[in-house]
Amino acid sequence: MNTHGLSFFWTFAAVALTAQGAAHAADSRQSAVILPAPTYADLADLSDQTPLVIKAQVRKVIALEPARAAGVRPGWARVYIEARTEALIAGNRGLGEQLSYLADLRLDPRGKLPSLKKKSVILFARPVAGRPAELQLVAPDAQLAWDAALETRIKAILAELYAPGAPQKVTGVREALHVPGNLADAGETQIFLATASGEPSALTVARSPGGPPRFSASFSEVVGDSGGLPARDTLAWYRLACFLPQQLPARANISDSVEDRAAAARDYRAAISQLGPCERTRS
Repeated sequence: MNTHGLSFFWTFAAVALTAQGAAHAADSRQSAVILPAPTYADLADLSDQTPLVIKAQVRKVIALEPARAAGVRPGWARVYIEARTEALIAGNRGLGEQLSYLADLRLDPRGKLPSLKKKSVILFARPVAGRPAELQLVAPDAQLAWDAALETRIKAILAELYAPGAPQKVTGVREALHVPGNLADAGETQIFLATASGEPSALTVARSPGGPPRFSASFSEVVGDSGGLPARDTLAWYRLACFLPQQLPARANISDSVEDRAAAARDYRAAISQLGPCERTRS
């Protein structure tokens, strides 16, 4: 577990004993907090390699004393939550009916906690070894207010992630090579991507005189025209738009001439622009 994870996670028994005395104060400071709807990238960030996705109903929310909440962002509070399992959306581990965990919650403009008691939430979490009723969220804010539409969106992303041959994680640009064509303004740039698994992935930008650039993406050994770039808010789009740098790294540009290197950089920028921005509401 990394340092940030250690600052977020304590033994639940000790936390619960300390927090019980603050229960009444926490209840009196709860109100409604309106959060922006999570984007595709927000949900994919939370879903990717999360061991457990759970629907639960909150039963108790207890604010922790500031001394026990190191690293909490301004405008947020760390809380101890007890909840009842409603459904296991993803994961292969059995869950009991009662759950407990820590979470960071955004405060409203008056500095009050959101009112969560008896409300359903979706948790992205990992189990705690030897403590079947306890969870550790994969991020301090990895609890979302449940609604049917959100659950449907999350299930669709999980289906993409678990599908055979799902696009692998892209970690950067390995090489980019521009080959000029026989005619002016013609040519092709192949951009070979680095992936976490080492499997091949590439972008291709082809140009013909007088025509717009043609883009394609590949997550296999076959590189070429595959009908354009992935549609927005799909897993393939997320792997590219959310993890590639905005500019082609100079070290990756192995084109022969100054002109070819400039063309490769231009085509890379065009592909990134075509993919569009990766919007996130989580910080």
